[in-house]
Amino acid sequence: MGCCDSGCEIAARSLSQKRVLWWVLLINALMFFVLVFGAFWGSTVSLFAESFDSFGDAITYAITIWAVGKGAQTKAKVALFKGILILLGALLVMVALVFKWYTSEVPVYEVMGGFAAANLLANLLCLGLLWKYRKDDLNMESVWHCSRNDIVTSLSVIFAALLVWYFDSWVPDAILGGVLFLYLLRSGMIITNKSIKQMKSPVSDC
Repeated sequence: MGCCDSGCEIAARSLSQKRVLWWVLLINALMFFVLVFGAFWGSTVSLFAESFDSFGDAITYAITIWAVGKGAQTKAKVALFKGILILLGALLVMVALVFKWYTSEVPVYEVMGGFAAANLLANLLCLGLLWKYRKDDLNMESVWHCSRNDIVTSLSVIFAALLVWYFDSWVPDAILGGVLFLYLLRSGMIITNKSIKQMKSPVSDC
């Protein structure tokens, strides 16, 4: 009644999307504070960088909730902003690597691995919540990409913690941080490129 083509279906789906995104937002906001605490406790730059990744995601999901139900062009602009956030996250990892290079401080691997494992469980929960929405539209696809990137980040930190323990060195953390930087850079470029293409194409909001 009064819907434009599949408008009713879009409205119903939007309500469901918002509910899931609120849960994902709250989980990421909570993990930001948890990881900051762990980063200071364990003197680990990687965990500190991961905490700001969660903070960026929380902001991203807040914007995404606002964009749900909006037109295709609006969603493309929001997705572009999220792609830029991923690129900024990659830059943050690079800054952390430079800082670690100058300090050469070995992290407390137990704290580093334990908090990264907790964040991995939180990210897997978020990925599961977002799974069935990942192909709804570009906006939800970019959110799913963010969640997938978080899982790679957590696994990288856990692996780095194991290597830090084995070699008693900060170097494994730096090497895996470089790999993580390249992964985040690639993912951010994919989202931004798709967003720009959709913004350039004339698409009706209805």
